[in-house]
Amino acid sequence: MRVQEYEKSAMTMPSERTRSIIQTREFLVDLSRDKTLPEALRTEARRLLRHYPTADEVLLAGKVEEQREVGLPWVFLSSRID
Repeated sequence: MRVQEYEKSAMTMPSERTRSIIQTREFLVDLSRDKTLPEALRTEARRLLRHYPTADEVLLAGKVEEQREVGLPWVFLSSRID
């Protein structure tokens, strides 16, 4: 892969990052409930979920970032996942 192609494919938009964070939580929830998986794996998924933000919290953080006037010169999260 050429450098220009890599740079283009590596760019993540705030809405993509937000969606990915929300989907990761959903994945951890699925892992924690899947009785076909080893108990140690389900326990680890539950442990991680205790500290993982909900979809509402992630979207609210995105909204706060979009509305702030000081801070980072870019938006890390988004209030939308479209």
